[in-house]
Amino acid sequence: MNEIDLSKYKSIINRNNKKEGKKHHYFKGLLIRIMIVIILFLSLAIGYKSSIKFKGYVDKYLYSESIPFVKIRNLYNKYLGGVLPTIKSKDTAMVFNEKINYKNKEKYYDGVKLEVEDSYLVPSLCEGMVIFIGYKEHYGNTVIVEDVDGVYYWYGNISNSSIKLYDYIEKGSYLGESNKELYLVFSKDDKYLDDKEYLG
Repeated sequence: MNEIDLSKYKSIINRNNKKEGKKHHYFKGLLIRIMIVIILFLSLAIGYKSSIKFKGYVDKYLYSESIPFVKIRNLYNKYLGGVLPTIKSKDTAMVFNEKINYKNKEKYYDGVKLEVEDSYLVPSLCEGMVIFIGYKEHYGNTVIVEDVDGVYYWYGNISNSSIKLYDYIEKGSYLGESNKELYLVFSKDDKYLDDKEYLG
């Protein structure tokens, strides 16, 4: 009777063992993150119910001021490594020119109107979170991105956008297309900012 030569299959066995180890590590990391989020949530809920001072603080900042989602995300990623542990893979997001090329610029309501080429591919001027996608009067279909400093970047007259609400995008990421006219507005704390600081 022939015996099986295990040396032939050693590399396959080792490779399968490594895959199992990676899966175990992934689920362990996921479980730890879920436990931390549950503990934080329960701690905040207990504090909210038991302390009038803490409840007043939460009500003041949660209901009367805008929440800095980008700062919260950056802190979470810094200390916990993201909501879901991921296996590193090549980033396939479209990143190209970080500046907007335009032929002419003129003042337009609270921002500027740029003359761009037909079907111009619009890059994000900042890293941040998409907080609005929809119609705005005077600007048409608009995408608003909030950066880490709380500055809102409005991109008006955008079409063929593949981004979604609450997507986190990198500087230079593709936002969509603009047909000959692109409207930009920069604001912070309900004040409109000078475009020269952001367009150069």
